[in-house]
Amino acid sequence: MSRIALAVDLGGTKVEAALVSESGEVHAPSRHRAPTGRDITPDGLRQAVSAVVGAALDRLPHGADFAGAGIGSAGPVDRTAGTITPVNMPLVAGFDLVSAVRDAVIVDTGDTDADVQLRHDGGALALAESWLGAATGAGASLSIVVSTGIGGGIVIGGEPVGGASGNAGHLGQTHAAEQNGELTLEEVASGPSSVRWAQLQGWQGTTGEQLGDDARRGDRTARAAIERSAHAVGRALADASTLLDLEVIAISGGFSFVADDYVDLVAASLRDWAELPYAQATRVVRSGLGPDGPLIGAAALALR
Repeated sequence: MSRIALAVDLGGTKVEAALVSESGEVHAPSRHRAPTGRDITPDGLRQAVSAVVGAALDRLPHGADFAGAGIGSAGPVDRTAGTITPVNMPLVAGFDLVSAVRDAVIVDTGDTDADVQLRHDGGALALAESWLGAATGAGASLSIVVSTGIGGGIVIGGEPVGGASGNAGHLGQTHAAEQNGELTLEEVASGPSSVRWAQLQGWQGTTGEQLGDDARRGDRTARAAIERSAHAVGRALADASTLLDLEVIAISGGFSFVADDYVDLVAASLRDWAELPYAQATRVVRSGLGPDGPLIGAAALALR
């Protein structure tokens, strides 16, 4: 029987868990999610983690070779302590996510020795894209999520780059030049930030989905908000590619689907801002794994 890992993906709006095979296949019936949100408390997060982990492990085949658990979490993370300090969930700063997952695994499997690995979500996604997705075979790649927040991860020579504390890749907290002051890329280009900017220009909608729908119907303000996001992301990626000599950049996340040409807009912005030919040549593509990427990356932490 093939090895199976538990994958946990924690983000600003939900926590999700599923079983993933050693070939990277997500077992769909095991996939469960629970809401998180900016106001979630430590008790609330522990309950949500326990619920989704328990529901996923209920689908673990009898006698399966259980490889342990991998977690991709909104960060920053502390891999040594097993804790997280997520930017978009301030009430759970310092939460021991590794212990919460390990406790749930013990309850459902009785395996007190189960290995639990933690990385920030961008790093987990980058590992998945390098393993099975759009960056397979690339010597140097970056994967970025554009959603409620913006995060990224780096893989060079097939190995994830964690940096001194394991948090390399937090592109959303780098800075983007704006006429009204210095803002982070996340404050300019994320889904909620783009919605707020459009509202300040007189747009009447409230969600990223509405922004995309209105842009497709010809609303100039909605379209301008989308282009503003893509241009800012492309500029940040031009800097990243200049620094790291990237071969390919894979883009995923809910807000990246706000327009059919969002990835093309990002790629054009990168080419406009990159000063050097090798950075201009960086390929910008859509994620090859879709919504499964974060779970596959989390599982890879245990499987690989």
